[in-house]
Amino acid sequence: MQVRRVGRDAVLVEIDAVAVPAWFAELRRRRDAGDLAFVEIVPGARTILLDGVPDPAALVRTLTLLPAPPLVSTVSSRVVVIPAVYDGPDLLDVARRWNATAEETVRIHSSTRFTVAFCGFTPGFAYLTGLPPRLRVPRHPAPRVRVPAGSVALAGPYTAVYPGESPGGWQLIGRTDLRLFDLACDPPARLSPGTTVCFRPVAG
Repeated sequence: MQVRRVGRDAVLVEIDAVAVPAWFAELRRRRDAGDLAFVEIVPGARTILLDGVPDPAALVRTLTLLPAPPLVSTVSSRVVVIPAVYDGPDLLDVARRWNATAEETVRIHSSTRFTVAFCGFTPGFAYLTGLPPRLRVPRHPAPRVRVPAGSVALAGPYTAVYPGESPGGWQLIGRTDLRLFDLACDPPARLSPGTTVCFRPVAG
């Protein structure tokens, strides 16, 4: 683990990707218990940013002495169920890569309990982990110019739902009408780090 100060009042923790969920939960727990002082905690693929730190130098020293939390799967009490129509243009290609039928691919994906690892790319875009490594699929060599909002997609170790229309190179296996980002809501993003996500197949 590498810990360093960034900017005037932030600290960046650099760790292995597999350790991010455990460290995210542990640092948030210590902050809520009053053991660590910072305002915002933002997980990434291999980093955790702590912002609003009153004494960054002291926090860096403290974090370097903390023992690593156990790498246990964390199950959030907050569960978001996403109804999905599995009719994406890449469904059959993903099924082929998984050595499965389209029906088996839908069953595998919809029976997996995902966890929001971090958010980024566009507002409301959540990177979901949960699929085993053998089911990783590559991005398209050339991204699509237009991916419709609500597209359920796979790339590498992640599943995601495009909250808005945008370019994108992920494998599209389905779609949902559930709105995942709305500025009129508080908070605007329905999915946040640590949230458990399940997909429920529905008819198109």
